[in-house]
Amino acid sequence: MNVTVVTGLSGAGRSVAAGALEDLGWFVIDNLPATLVPKVAELATSATANYDRVALVMAGYDVEMAQQLDQLRQQLDDVTVVFLEASTKVLVRRYKLTRRRHPLSDGSSLTEAIDAERIRLGAAREAADLVIDTSDLNVHQLRDRLNQLFADDGRDTSMRVTVSSFGFKHGVPLDVDLVLDCRFLPNPHWEEDLRALSGKDPEVQDYVLNRDLTRTFLEKLVALFDELLPAYADEGKSFLSIAFGCTGGRHRSVAVAETVADQLKDQGWLPRVSHRDIDR
Repeated sequence: MNVTVVTGLSGAGRSVAAGALEDLGWFVIDNLPATLVPKVAELATSATANYDRVALVMAGYDVEMAQQLDQLRQQLDDVTVVFLEASTKVLVRRYKLTRRRHPLSDGSSLTEAIDAERIRLGAAREAADLVIDTSDLNVHQLRDRLNQLFADDGRDTSMRVTVSSFGFKHGVPLDVDLVLDCRFLPNPHWEEDLRALSGKDPEVQDYVLNRDLTRTFLEKLVALFDELLPAYADEGKSFLSIAFGCTGGRHRSVAVAETVADQLKDQGWLPRVSHRDIDR
């Protein structure tokens, strides 16, 4: 049985995650109390278990929950903890739109309640296999992100790898493991006939990739990944996210991300590829 635990800040998208996983065919248990986590282990190990993918959506995080999740990891081989977070500014805006009460707002302001919960859930964030920052994601984008990560596509790899691109001028993504800066490469933006194209177009790829500097960079980078990715997998990491950035996130980072993803496939990985700012 594959068990995914979804937790995180109130307002960061737990309910959306529950719905997305349910639509993907997962058996979802929402608002599960920590005391019932051992029952999930019993279900998973019983001879009559009918579910191979179970998602536990849990609010809050305390000593009891931490202990129960540690026990679950010991009993099952495939347990992934996902933590959803967002900036305080975004969470305040979401609460004002929904007019809902924050679970920790007992006489305190909304901002104070959010900050208190962030501190309380610090250990949960540190223990998570995957942290998703939903600050810049709407409901549909969050569902798409979860679809990319959790859709059952028959992959037989111990670690899921995502390769993405972004533009530094739009902000560095907060929920990635490795960030690489491609702004030292020649910029197609300054070529008038290439400016309207993207890093997916052959003309831009030729401009960026067919340089000695780029070839050397990619050769050394892929050799590094050939050492790093198996080591991450051996340490039990469930997800690894690699992000390439350039100025606008449309040309250089896209071309490099696409190329690296293809080379990782040659190494035996099956990376998912996304381009955050390609249409900006």
